[in-house]
Amino acid sequence: SVAPVAFPGPVAFAATAAVLLEDENGGWVAQVLPLAGGKFLVAGRFAAVSGQHRTGLARFNADGTLDATFVPATIDSAVHAAVVQADGRIVIGGEFSTVGGQTRRYLARLQADGALDASFNLSPGFEVYDLVAQPDGRVLLGGLFTTIGGQTRSRVARINADGTLDAGFAPPEINNTVSCIALQADGKVIVGGSFTSAGTMTRNYLARLNADGSLDAA
Repeated sequence: SVAPVAFPGPVAFAATAAVLLEDENGGWVAQVLPLAGGKFLVAGRFAAVSGQHRTGLARFNADGTLDATFVPATIDSAVHAAVVQADGRIVIGGEFSTVGGQTRRYLARLQADGALDASFNLSPGFEVYDLVAQPDGRVLLGGLFTTIGGQTRSRVARINADGTLDAGFAPPEINNTVSCIALQADGKVIVGGSFTSAGTMTRNYLARLNADGSLDAA
């Protein structure tokens, strides 16, 4: 499953962990994503972790020490969200414009070892604030964008497991930012943010979409 996993009971940080996220412009953590085996990913705005170069994304061992085996490509600005696909690759969204020295605007995919996946480049028109992995490997994303992969998608979109835009998911025009997404068991998608309409309907800050992206009018 690509869904986040729960931490296996209480996490005891090692006395030597000394986790210190550093950023000269003032940093923050946007997401902590539990992984199998007790490890966890941390996404946000930071330039180093306990003196080690990590920009926006880092992986920690279950005891809270930095995972030295995972050295992600340099990300030039904040990461708001990350999901791990079934093959171990990591999709990230945020405020960045380059990853590993290559242009990747607001959305990128990393290999399991943290290197940039050169085959993935959809370039949303603006920032991505949330990502949700579906059980079938597809990934939902929400943000401030109105285009992705050269196609119109207003603040919410879905990508296939292979990294292409899902043409079968056609959400209505949402008039402002989608900052969070939740997937229901029946495949419907709840979106929240600062919007006040979805399509031609008034939807103040919260809306639900059907599995194909159309507005749930119920």
